Amino acid sequence: MQKILIPIGALLVTSLAHAQLSSTENYVYSKTYLDYNGTTPTKTSETVQYFDGLGRPKQIVNVKASPLGRDIVTHIEHDQFGRKVKDYLPVPQSQTLNGSIVPTPLANATQPGIYGSEKIYAEKILENSPLDRIQQQIQVGNDWTGKPINFDYDANIDSEVKRYIATSAGATSSAITLSGTYGASQLYKNTITDEDGNKTIEFKNGQGQVLLVRKVVSSTENADTYYVYNEYNQLAFVIPPKASATADLNTVLGSLCYMYRYDGRNRLVLKKLPGKGWEYMVYDKQDRLIMTQDAVMGAQKQWLFTKYDQFGRIAYTGIYTSAQAYGVAGRAAEQALADAKGSNNVTRTSTAGFTNSGLDVYYDNGSFSYPSSVTKLLSVNYYDTYPTGSPTVTNVFAQELLTDNPSNSRTTKGMLTASYVKNIEDDQWTKNFIWYDTKGRNIGSRSNNHLGGYTVVNHKLDFAGMVLQTNTYHKRLSTDAEKGIAEKFTYDHQNRLLTHTHQIGSNPVEYLAQNKYNELSQLESKKVGGVSLASPLQTIDYKYNIRGWMTNINDPANLGTDLFGYKINYNQVEGLEVPDASDTGLMVKPKYNGNIAEVSWKTLTQENEPLKRYGYVYDPINRLTAGFYQSSGNETGREYFEKLEYDLNGNITRLKRSEGLLPGSTTALMIDNLKYDYVGNQLTKVSEEQIGNSKGYPYVVTPTIIGYDLNGNMLNHKDKGISSIQYNYLNLPKQITQNAQVTNYVYRADGVKVKKLFGDIETNYLDGFQYKSTRPSEEGSGGGLTPEPDPNEVATIKLRIIPTSEGYYDVLSNSYIYNFTDHLGNVRLSYTDTNKDGIIQPRQYRVQQCDGPWDPWNPPNCIDYWTPGEIVEVNNYYPFGLMHNYTATTQNAYQYKYNGKELQETGMYDYGARFYMPDIGRWGVVDPLAEKHPELNPMMYAANNPIVFIDPDGRDWGITQTYDKKTNTTHYQITFTGAVLNSSSNKKIDMKKFASTVQSQTEAIFNKIDNNPNITVSANINIRTIDDKEDLKSTDTLIEIKDSSSKEFDVYKDKKTDVVGRAMNGKEIYVNEKYINDLMSGENSKTLPHEIGHTGGLQHPAMATRETLFDLPETFSTLKSNFMIQGAIRKPTGLNVHQINRMYRLYKAGKLNNRKIEPRLEK
Repeated sequence: MQKILIPIGALLVTSLAHAQLSSTENYVYSKTYLDYNGTTPTKTSETVQYFDGLGRPKQIVNVKASPLGRDIVTHIEHDQFGRKVKDYLPVPQSQTLNGSIVPTPLANATQPGIYGSEKIYAEKILENSPLDRIQQQIQVGNDWTGKPINFDYDANIDSEVKRYIATSAGATSSAITLSGTYGASQLYKNTITDEDGNKTIEFKNGQGQVLLVRKVVSSTENADTYYVYNEYNQLAFVIPPKASATADLNTVLGSLCYMYRYDGRNRLVLKKLPGKGWEYMVYDKQDRLIMTQDAVMGAQKQWLFTKYDQFGRIAYTGIYTSAQAYGVAGRAAEQALADAKGSNNVTRTSTAGFTNSGLDVYYDNGSFSYPSSVTKLLSVNYYDTYPTGSPTVTNVFAQELLTDNPSNSRTTKGMLTASYVKNIEDDQWTKNFIWYDTKGRNIGSRSNNHLGGYTVVNHKLDFAGMVLQTNTYHKRLSTDAEKGIAEKFTYDHQNRLLTHTHQIGSNPVEYLAQNKYNELSQLESKKVGGVSLASPLQTIDYKYNIRGWMTNINDPANLGTDLFGYKINYNQVEGLEVPDASDTGLMVKPKYNGNIAEVSWKTLTQENEPLKRYGYVYDPINRLTAGFYQSSGNETGREYFEKLEYDLNGNITRLKRSEGLLPGSTTALMIDNLKYDYVGNQLTKVSEEQIGNSKGYPYVVTPTIIGYDLNGNMLNHKDKGISSIQYNYLNLPKQITQNAQVTNYVYRADGVKVKKLFGDIETNYLDGFQYKSTRPSEEGSGGGLTPEPDPNEVATIKLRIIPTSEGYYDVLSNSYIYNFTDHLGNVRLSYTDTNKDGIIQPRQYRVQQCDGPWDPWNPPNCIDYWTPGEIVEVNNYYPFGLMHNYTATTQNAYQYKYNGKELQETGMYDYGARFYMPDIGRWGVVDPLAEKHPELNPMMYAANNPIVFIDPDGRDWGITQTYDKKTNTTHYQITFTGAVLNSSSNKKIDMKKFASTVQSQTEAIFNKIDNNPNITVSANINIRTIDDKEDLKSTDTLIEIKDSSSKEFDVYKDKKTDVVGRAMNGKEIYVNEKYINDLMSGENSKTLPHEIGHTGGLQHPAMATRETLFDLPETFSTLKSNFMIQGAIRKPTGLNVHQINRMYRLYKAGKLNNRKIEPRLEK
């Protein structure tokens, strides 16, 4: 947590020769080599950053970075006070100047293919004070000029905020009382009003703690979320809006509130989430979380445990059965036993240390770690060397492999080599192995599945780590014939994907995608399908607005030969503003804050098909209150609408839904008028009040009460025929009984579904390959047009689906099926080239069956046949995901529909962690990440905004992860905000320069990943200056300069070692004033990113001593200079794969953005 200053004896100097750069300008030039041919670079990425005479950036040139090889320039300007108040969009130029500064960088912006007449900068209106507080933020685009985001700063008024007090009666007990309200001007009040006038108000105390977040629902109603801290400044209670509006809080604490308890070492040891029982945690002496227990496991006296090796890496996990009863006393007894185990590490063994759940484990499980007994083993990880029984690999595209035997001082030391995961419901294991090239890049993997087969995936990488080819080899059973798949990729000069081909066995090569980009590097068009570059099955065109938001997938008003067109309107309304004359209060209005006002679409599957549209209505806290379907020619027919009402927690209280028009009718009938009843956030019953035409949710005279287990999982829903749901320890369903039909699921311990058994129909899920019980009558039909199977036939399990980036391959019909998806990933239309003629027939087409070859002089006898078209299915959805209807053209195994998720026989969608019920717009299980957004209830779907998936974060650390399976690349986007404050006696420090230094040094570290081209990372670091802690925002991490005599730096007893910087917890960093000049001059460029890394949950690399660190093999030289190593380093290296993975897992688990000393993972 601290930084030690150690003198450096050698200064490393590098130099570069640059061509055609301005000799009269200050600049920083960087070149990244993207590919090499022998000793000659064939592709590079070059950037030049120019500075003015005051050292401020003024222009960034990305040399030849556009698709046409032209420069992309970002103009930077400052106002008369040196403030950056305008943020310009990057402008592609009409040529390249090979890195020279561009005299008029904005001139080309007005070109029609660039930005045209749009305003290309966002601007901030700052208050006229040294605080430089932002008053308005105006986004790019002409339409947003009069739609700013407004920021107001004030103090509370009397009786505006309730005063809750939490007190601790012992380490693991707290009580809460309401002690009136805060008096006037006791709290800071910050108000943000978005582009559509929606208000969020935040109240903070003098310590910078957020006490209340208020979302204004109407002039008479607010949604208030209170945060209550105990006397140790630990978050003890979170009171969501529905609870805060309750007269007696104690009556809803268990059902609606979040409660937290800590031990004497500031570790979270108990927590209770709304609708769930208490959860308990046990730590070892290294403060690592080693055991967790929820209420369901507690009833069986079971704990989930994690064991670590000496480097803090997870060795194995499992279930342990305790002698202690569930509760506070039982947790305390387990903690005492864990404390007695010292370091609590496990050690790798050369022979099997123990056997459990049918697996030999090459770790010890003796008296040196806790728990010492294993009821059920769940997973095992191996590092450094490959375990006994690993498969032998000798060739991966002729690339040299790392081995666990030293070769040229390079080995797999420090690498994950194998991971084994058990099925939860049985003792079958999936064993995964990873191979690396000499740069430490993942180039091969093998997954031995639980049925005896395998999936091998090999990658051929170029110099920069881009995937050029991927070969996949797969078997379900060891006795099956191997299925081979080859995928190839090409890229442009900046590594934008150009083509992606796919070949199964010796079949013809299929062109899945041919991409074309505009000069802004946005995907402009994509040619899909076909066996040649020149003859795609479809060409998909994309358009975007000035904000970069997608507006068009083709043009639904002018389809031509396009099968599907889709348009998104944000700040325009083309349909009716009041689609339902019976409810004039629900109006479709232009939206400027990112909400979608309308979507419209059309397909080519019917003659004269009308344009279809949905118009959306939102409340002031961005919840969808209505979705109005409008069909061209009958816009007022009230078809397929959904209307919703909510309580303060976002629980749906009313849902109305209509059907499509009946023949001869001009107005659709309502099929659902649902009333929801709750206890807390748990739905107890749904009453269908639409009597006589209930074609949606089942009508029951007396609705049945819905049951839940101690973890808040729905146990039944008898009105829908669901009599029983059983769950595993991951709260995933293992058995669902509905209308006497039983569906059984088998999951691995990591939550991956591997099997579904619906009646006698079995489905296997193996690394994307999908198998299903298949009867003979289902085989051999074309294009997925399979008939209804004969139930009297004997079924065998056959490979049915091979997923592709653009849809899937139907194995039975030997056809590629392509999906059109909308902006949400919903499958809207699927098509295939049944007769392999390269042309898609959207309706019907004629084929001839002849009794001989064609001879113009002696024509054969031919018969014309009309067959179904090559459209496999068309899906339309209600706003919350229920399907209108779909074409009855397929009974195949592919059932991925809404959001691209698999529709189950129960009518639910499997999202992986939970099952979603689109008929009622809710989950049946508590959100595993409920703590991340306590202002939202843990059972609501997509924040009740399923049209855009807007999720508020309001956090300083934000990390998102996206995976591109085309290129085998994972990208992480990091967001961090901090505020620097000078509390030292030295008032001459240039704080703006210091803030800029913190930002630039942190960006330099967090914008790169060492030695893993399969992972990319980009960081958005924002550091501002403040003059007082009162100006600290809840989203800020405080970076405070203090005198060297401050107690925060009093770490070492000998008083001879100085501490340069110290992260006290996840929200506070202290910097020693004595070393400010070194930090700002670049002499020490590691301390600030190092301490920020601690707030992101990063630890010092797990090395016993500094001496053993430097004894590592040369291949790990980057670890010696990693920015999280203690001590001074001249040229620190950036994040490694383990660090970014840890940060992401902590963030997803809700462990960052708090004042805990060091965030830790629970699993």
